Amino acid sequence: MLTLKQRQERAARRAARIAAKHMAIRSAALGQGEAQSKGSTVMKMNQVKVGSEYVAKVSGKLAHIRIDSENPHGGWDATNMATKKAVHIKSAQRLRGAVGRLDAHVAAGAKPAAESAKDAKATPAATKGEATNPLETHYRAQKDAAKTEKAAKVAKPKGERKPGILTLAADVLRDAKAPMDCKAIVEKVLAKGLWQTKGKTPAATLYAAIIREIAVKGKESRFQKVGRGQFAASAAGK
Repeated sequence: MLTLKQRQERAARRAARIAAKHMAIRSAALGQGEAQSKGSTVMKMNQVKVGSEYVAKVSGKLAHIRIDSENPHGGWDATNMATKKAVHIKSAQRLRGAVGRLDAHVAAGAKPAAESAKDAKATPAATKGEATNPLETHYRAQKDAAKTEKAAKVAKPKGERKPGILTLAADVLRDAKAPMDCKAIVEKVLAKGLWQTKGKTPAATLYAAIIREIAVKGKESRFQKVGRGQFAASAAGK
């Protein structure tokens, strides 16, 4: 189960991947040459004339539009010359210059957004499973590294489980020539380095465990009580 920190890191990586994809889509839609083109300059309001044709950014794409009239709510009502649909140009910042600049823009090596997006889909970099920009490449590499690290953490085979004090006590009594009390059994086990404990009363803990096994298993118990506080190995324990 993931910790809170791990869940937060995974959410951050997912958000970064989504942002990177959106950035790639936007870059393809706007055309990579738009920002570098000499003709791609933002116009000012006093430069816009009704009846003139301009290059405008409409729905994230460069389009050839004609300004028809001023809109009472701001901006201008225009017509997309390619689709013949009415569009609302909200501000002069949407305009990139007179329509002649569109040809210059294409001639300079940039493509209209629709073609750029189409070409982007056709290129290997835009195929599924491959990064489309440096940011996405970075996070993709991080994701791959995380997968590799996770795969490397193969479940380690559990080592042989160390015997508990009850099993060790049964071994001590099996080898003993006379009955022993729990304190002597614990001291012998600790002396051999077979068991460690931070408990303050290990002898009392062992005593309770032996009594419980005798009560539960009866004749099959490895222990038998032979006197007050004294135990020996039973027939089942030998």
